[in-house]
Amino acid sequence: MADFDTFASHLLEEAKRFLEKAMECEDKVSKGAHLHAALMLAFCALEAHVNSMGEEFATGKDLCAHEKGLLLERPVRLEKGEFRLQTGLKISRLEDRIEFLHAKFSGEPLDRTSDWWARLGSAMELRNELTHAKTIPTITEGAVRSAIQAIIATLDTLYLSIYKRAFPPAKTGLQSRLTF
Repeated sequence: MADFDTFASHLLEEAKRFLEKAMECEDKVSKGAHLHAALMLAFCALEAHVNSMGEEFATGKDLCAHEKGLLLERPVRLEKGEFRLQTGLKISRLEDRIEFLHAKFSGEPLDRTSDWWARLGSAMELRNELTHAKTIPTITEGAVRSAIQAIIATLDTLYLSIYKRAFPPAKTGLQSRLTF
């Protein structure tokens, strides 16, 4: 799993670098492309980190089939009187998986009134405006900066509550380690 965690962290670094590149652009088309890439890669990184945590915790014997199904995004069926994981994919809402991970493995319910949760919701709305566009979305530097910060805060909160340590990339904030 260490290689996948490195990949997930690299996706976040790419998102931060695309934001930096957008900030360097004066051309509106290039700036927009970099902002779109930054936003989408940031969510790819969040999904990858949540998937990694799900895989890690789904191997434990303390989870029922439905909990494992949620974490692994797999269907669960009743077979011979027992619930069993099935092959295939059953998409679960990202928010539900984050909330479950926090509650189950920290022992405390997620505080849905916290600032980071509200900022994540706003970031998801922005991502959805781009992913499921019905009109031309307004994607600004500030909005993408805020979205990436919300994703970092979400992962930091999960790490602190579950692993009792900070999310390592949180230290560098929006500064990328990449130079492309």
